[in-house]
Amino acid sequence: MVNRMSVLITDFRAECAVEVNYNTSKKSSPDSEGTSSNFSTAIMKKQGSDGNPAPVMPALPEPLKDLKIKYTKIFINNEWHDSVSGKKFAVFNPATEEKICEVEEGDKADVDKAVKAARKAFELGSTWRTMDASERGRLLNKLADLVERDRLILATMETIDGGKLFSTAYLMDLGACIKTLRYCAGWADKIHGRTVPMDGNFFTFTRHEPIGVCGQIIPWNFPLVMFIWKIAPALCCGNTVVVKPAEQTPLSALYMGSLIKEAGFPPGVVNIVPGFGPTAGAAISHHMDIDKVSFTGSTEVGKLIKEAAGKSNLKRVTLELGGKSPNIIFADADLDAAVEFAHIGLFYHQGQCCIAGSRIFVEEPIYEEFVRRSIERAKKYTLGDPLKPGVQQGPQIDKEQYEKILELIESGKKEGAKLECGGGPWGDKGYFIQPTVFSNVTDDMRIAKEEIFGPVQQIMKFKTIDEVIKRANNTTYGLAAAVFTKDIDKALTFAAALQAGTVWVNCYSALSAQCPFGGFKMSGNGRELGEYGLHEYTEVKTVTIKIPQKNS
Repeated sequence: MVNRMSVLITDFRAECAVEVNYNTSKKSSPDSEGTSSNFSTAIMKKQGSDGNPAPVMPALPEPLKDLKIKYTKIFINNEWHDSVSGKKFAVFNPATEEKICEVEEGDKADVDKAVKAARKAFELGSTWRTMDASERGRLLNKLADLVERDRLILATMETIDGGKLFSTAYLMDLGACIKTLRYCAGWADKIHGRTVPMDGNFFTFTRHEPIGVCGQIIPWNFPLVMFIWKIAPALCCGNTVVVKPAEQTPLSALYMGSLIKEAGFPPGVVNIVPGFGPTAGAAISHHMDIDKVSFTGSTEVGKLIKEAAGKSNLKRVTLELGGKSPNIIFADADLDAAVEFAHIGLFYHQGQCCIAGSRIFVEEPIYEEFVRRSIERAKKYTLGDPLKPGVQQGPQIDKEQYEKILELIESGKKEGAKLECGGGPWGDKGYFIQPTVFSNVTDDMRIAKEEIFGPVQQIMKFKTIDEVIKRANNTTYGLAAAVFTKDIDKALTFAAALQAGTVWVNCYSALSAQCPFGGFKMSGNGRELGEYGLHEYTEVKTVTIKIPQKNS
């Protein structure tokens, strides 16, 4: 989800997937917060053979060799616990299919323990509840300092645990985490209410108070980024949290538990329970003493969480769910930029992004040329171990996702789409799939309707504005959308017409801690990030005081 490659593409129209130079001295690194504009300034440019600037990535430290996994237990009350059941589950490296370690498997009993700790930390009179808001901000900034200090550890961990390119993890994900923590830290002492001119002789004001104990369930595709997206706004508003990381990628969340303790957060403020959705996740969703749930993941699971909230205590729910985002390319667009943005908007992190621009609508006059360039771009990839320099695509997360993607590719072939390149597995170990491009895709095909969550690009043709608006909105999803055109009237028309929580014009995947993010329709409800994201973690209380009147 957090992808600022758009900055790169704006600066140069040559290839963005370039070889990363690892700095073996480990002394050189880009700006510590570099994912947005800071990242662009860290890029050194050279002149390409075509006269356009060509990118050179900043020197990176080498990934850690033989990374030792220290934290595999459940984190409650700032202490490490075995699961109540005694169960553990294995965590695998998707690039090698080898077991990394075993992690304690939390379920309902462990969630109960975590919720009790979180409730105690939230009670009136507790250290957290009575703490100055500015002190909460200081703790979040301290946590950002520790993430920055351990950036190399966390980036390596994200790579071996989730198959993410090391360069992406180090530059993009860790940079985004640091920025989000600092952004929310700045808000901690600035959350305030208003005075209201109530009729009559009254003094009325509002208070924005923390909701209470928040259950937070995070996905596997951006495990560390999503962990920070969840806890940072909740904590800055004064809530306490119980977090369930995805069972595929629990390691960075557990490592964050150690940093939370080191930063000085009081016991019980953050609790981390690794486990499975049907057990630990369901326990959080149904729990009568959890006041709010925030979930990022599939639409199917989001429905179950909302149902559970309704059947339990009507807890508040924020959902960021699936997507099938339209990306509309007009004939008057900058074709070089459009091809590149469309490519990165789909293939970033092996296509495992909820905002992936997976329905590409190209205006008829430029359709064939757009397809040709897209095929050329996809064929340039180097697949392999995401820890190694020069690799541009890593593995899918696990066997289940791998098989689902291959099955959908087969459905595209059977339903009449034209397979232009890729379309099958790659390598003899790990869950790798070739970068795949389909042309001649029609709206009724499964690959045009279902969220593939893999490196599969579908390119469709359109003729008129009215036609493409209708087709773009003809989906149950509404997370993101984009339009490429040099015509400002078209751009503004589509910004208003597209049913999506985010609309990009002449760019894609441009996200920032300051900007609200979330979906329409079955892509979820509520917002994360920005000031709007903070609203999801407070209750508004109205206080009215009668003003005594003296008799004249």
